Amino acid sequence: MDSTKLSHPFTFYLSTALAIFRYLQTGFFCLKRIPIFFTIVDTVISLYFRLCGLSPFTIDLDDQTTMHFWTSNHRRFNKPNLVMIHGYGGDARWQFVYQVGSLSQNFNLYVPDLLFFGKSSSKRSGRTDTFQARCLADCLKRLGVDRFSVYSISYGGFVAYRIAEIFPEEVEKVVIVSSGVGSSDDQIEEQIKKIGRDPAAVLLPEHPQDLRFLVNLSVYKCKPLRWLPDIFLQEFINAMVNHQRKEKLELLEHLLAKKADISLPILTQETLLIWGDQDNVFPVNLAYQLQRHLGPRSRVKIIKDIGHAANIESPDAVNDLITSFVLGRSKWDIPSVSEKSSFSQVY
Repeated sequence: MDSTKLSHPFTFYLSTALAIFRYLQTGFFCLKRIPIFFTIVDTVISLYFRLCGLSPFTIDLDDQTTMHFWTSNHRRFNKPNLVMIHGYGGDARWQFVYQVGSLSQNFNLYVPDLLFFGKSSSKRSGRTDTFQARCLADCLKRLGVDRFSVYSISYGGFVAYRIAEIFPEEVEKVVIVSSGVGSSDDQIEEQIKKIGRDPAAVLLPEHPQDLRFLVNLSVYKCKPLRWLPDIFLQEFINAMVNHQRKEKLELLEHLLAKKADISLPILTQETLLIWGDQDNVFPVNLAYQLQRHLGPRSRVKIIKDIGHAANIESPDAVNDLITSFVLGRSKWDIPSVSEKSSFSQVY
């Protein structure tokens, strides 16, 4: 079944009612001062996370750096720990809203806002994926999370790869969805030319039409912003994109400026690569390329008729693949790199 329509319907409608009541009660319907549409939806998403058994938590690593998480209220020792790492385009809640309901049933979830997204921030100069990875790992250690698997999307894939590389004893399994890890300089340049716009203008939209372009680039089957008014999209941009915009731009500049790592480490963990076969951001050939680099402890799963945002377009398929892989169910046993099926299986 489609989780976006059927998962937790009662709690979702209850969240909506509570959010509307809250803002009616406190008098927040002041159109000139409050981004009303965004605020209501944002509050509903937060309430939904709470009703899925998660709570917000903030960790001060030092007087310079703060990371914000949503974590499972009750850590159960019969469930494995799963860290969910988002990409560009809003904070963790907005990117994983279609997944936490299902995944929280099988995992203790740790859902951070990466630095300079959401409520996470740093006054330090670090802008590398390694800096993100070390800060995130430090937070998890302080939360008492000694062993965990990571699930990441897009930019989050770079961070997840570094965590798995730097902390091989702590990271059990790795899931990367639609990421550019392992791309060559020529491949990145070719893809930028194909898209036809400056990457900063795409990933950090300033106007509603820019956000529509980004979403249309990221999805294949549907047009989720078709009926949304520009006023809501501008509110989203102001609240999510423009918040710490300078730092987000610096993250992107570093990612584009650094040369491809010709000696990219081969991870020791079992790794699952999930891609949509219609990904127009990181084409599906990059999944096969990374799988060949990682070798026999990795495999590729392709979801048919899905674009870059597989977590939005096909959350059920992604959730099923993550759950089966991390829990070690036999139907997803890791095949040999020589098995031809690992390059052709379509979900």
